[in-house]
Amino acid sequence: MTSAASEPTPLWRPDPDRAGNTRLVRFQNWAAAHHGAPEGDYAALHQWSVDHLEDFWRAVTEWFDVRFTTPPTAVLGGSAMPGAEWFPGATLNYAEQALRHGGDPARAADPAILHLDEASPEPTVLTWGELRAQVASLAGELRRLGIGPGDRVAAYVPNIPQAAVALLATAAVGAVWTSCAPDFGARSVLDRFQQIEPAVLFAVDGYRYGGRTHDRAEVVAELRRELPTLRHVVHIPVLGTEQPEATLAWSELTSSQHALAFEPVPFDHPLWVLYSSGTTGLPKAIVQGHGGIVLEHLKGAGLHLDLGPEDRFFWYTSTGWMMWNYLLAGLLVGASIVTYDGSPGYPAADAQWQLAAKAEVTVFGTSAAYVMACKKADVHPGRDLDLHRLRAIGTTGSPLPPDGFQWIYDEISPDVWLASVSGGTDVCACFVGGVPTLPVYLGEIQAPCLGVAVESWSPDGKPLTDEVGELVVTKPMPSMPLYFWNDPEGHRYHDSYFDMFPGVWRHGDWITVTSRGTVVIHGRSDSTLNRQGVRMGSSDIYEVVERLPQIRESLVIGLEQPDGGYWMPLFVVLAEDAVLDDELKKQIATSLRTELSPRHVPDEVIPVAALPHTLTGKRIEVPVKRILGGTPVEKAVNPGSIDNPAALSAFEQLARERA
Repeated sequence: MTSAASEPTPLWRPDPDRAGNTRLVRFQNWAAAHHGAPEGDYAALHQWSVDHLEDFWRAVTEWFDVRFTTPPTAVLGGSAMPGAEWFPGATLNYAEQALRHGGDPARAADPAILHLDEASPEPTVLTWGELRAQVASLAGELRRLGIGPGDRVAAYVPNIPQAAVALLATAAVGAVWTSCAPDFGARSVLDRFQQIEPAVLFAVDGYRYGGRTHDRAEVVAELRRELPTLRHVVHIPVLGTEQPEATLAWSELTSSQHALAFEPVPFDHPLWVLYSSGTTGLPKAIVQGHGGIVLEHLKGAGLHLDLGPEDRFFWYTSTGWMMWNYLLAGLLVGASIVTYDGSPGYPAADAQWQLAAKAEVTVFGTSAAYVMACKKADVHPGRDLDLHRLRAIGTTGSPLPPDGFQWIYDEISPDVWLASVSGGTDVCACFVGGVPTLPVYLGEIQAPCLGVAVESWSPDGKPLTDEVGELVVTKPMPSMPLYFWNDPEGHRYHDSYFDMFPGVWRHGDWITVTSRGTVVIHGRSDSTLNRQGVRMGSSDIYEVVERLPQIRESLVIGLEQPDGGYWMPLFVVLAEDAVLDDELKKQIATSLRTELSPRHVPDEVIPVAALPHTLTGKRIEVPVKRILGGTPVEKAVNPGSIDNPAALSAFEQLARERA
């Protein structure tokens, strides 16, 4: 155990009166009286929540008054992973939970969504009454068009209020939602949407980013050609273009008179499909259910972020990242959410802090990369802007380095609560995160989340303390995937999480759990690329790059940097007589940006004479990543297991130069 003498000094401690009045403390006191939860500190509450999963999750449903249309017959029908069945027999609807706060006449005129973009002097407001009316109208029109339970509804839209309305209407009729951001090229979108065969497509004509207008008419036309199951296309004119032929107008679908009605669906009825890329094959189409998301998001927003009706909740995100789905959790607890469409750093580096001031944000979420960019740009938001309502800052996407923690307390406020979090698209929730009653220590996440049995494990499956290990979850969570789409036997699902440790979820992150109960995330333990929380598959990049005749073979890795940055180099073996000049580099970047997305463009393109492979011919990514991170070659890989050990020398040399 850490001695008192070596105990680090916290950057922040919550005010005792404020901590005592948090929803977390009120929940703990109530759960102690009604369900046998321990009184006292957070560590005891967390231990109870994972030792008594059924009592804890029953308490969550009662505390938040989850509206079951049909009550469950049990909390957990078997706890084996994968395959745990939560709240068997129950029916409910996610959209009903999200819109219930607007049903109070006293709140009808309150903001449900505040929206800004790069040109907004002030936010535009969609009230709770307007949100409910638009969802009622659109859901009624979807029903009229024959869309119902199990049908898939896809959206190619940015982070605008229309996206939230469309998701809620889709959920209201029991259909299954999925979305991609419009910076994705047609190929990336089709790799996702073709898997689930949507019946409806919501699509914008374009978007604005970095002071420029990006027309997406051609991409939308290609999506319509290549998605033969589409029965209806809804045009959302962000750029004000005319409605394409044979499409439906957004304005007409959201202005008709329909009563607000919700389809009761089973607890594990599919709510949405998210995508997370591994290292091979198409992106994983991850299916999550109405009930599991309602419970996890009520817990995360209401207890861990202490969000409620008095709050304004913002997270910088896109509709292609799970944090957009998580942003909507604010509606579940009655908070106003703030949506934003645009570049995080335009027209100036402090653009997101400007937004926080304009919208009077109380809980502000961003990426570690943005915090570090602000530090490098020498901006001073706390000095230059009115952020008096800002009480909490969340960061995710990649580990926030200690310098980022310090910058927030130096340049935002010494009294702001920093809730750094880490989770995954795979569960659309956090494994570890903020706790409003605990101190914040430099470079550390406060604690594991309630109901999440998260541990650090050695390769042989032993729990570790104060040592780096694999992030594992040893007991089921309600929002774990129901299944992957088109994976009827569950083989891909099993191989993604349960192959290393049977019956235990292995997430693919390096983690340290300290003896004080705090957590440090060290980045990916596998070769999956992770740019600002968006996981990408290397195989997508190889397919595009290696179509170019000048490229014989390629290898890409992503490496977390000590300063919070993320370095993603692309190594290429050139064809005979080819030269890696500026023209070829530009061609590579253009191909990746057009066919995949701007996130897929590497930071550098580096020529090498040869790439290492396994003896069966598979290029090796993890050992190269470890070598470039400073691991000696003899510890990174067994030379006898690769076809050309000499190919490693170029990476070893580059690691020395970068060091």
